Amino acid sequence: MTEPESLAIYNFTLMHNFSLVLAYHTQGKEIYWQFQNYNPSNSFEIGQKLAESSGYLLAETPYNSSFAGFKDWFIQKYNKPGYTIESGIGENPLPITQFNEIYNDNLGILVLSALL
Repeated sequence: MTEPESLAIYNFTLMHNFSLVLAYHTQGKEIYWQFQNYNPSNSFEIGQKLAESSGYLLAETPYNSSFAGFKDWFIQKYNKPGYTIESGIGENPLPITQFNEIYNDNLGILVLSALL
């Protein structure tokens, strides 16, 4: 790990007992919920709730996207649920005009995640 922000997130995660994590990306209105053959208990069911609250599709992580991400590391290390939220749609960087829609789509995800 060479980037200071990656090291900061890594150390922050080690110092806390998170029940789940969210990693945000911007592309596709999907929620990825698993890492290869790791499927922590209740991760699919929680993912369904997050998908229902946002209108995003709960999807299996594409194989070529399933390496070296924060969510993947967390699932493998802790055997707890982790999700990559792919917000918005279109060419990156997404236009600021999508902000309100992305905010409204994701507010339920953030609230539910804090309560679970």
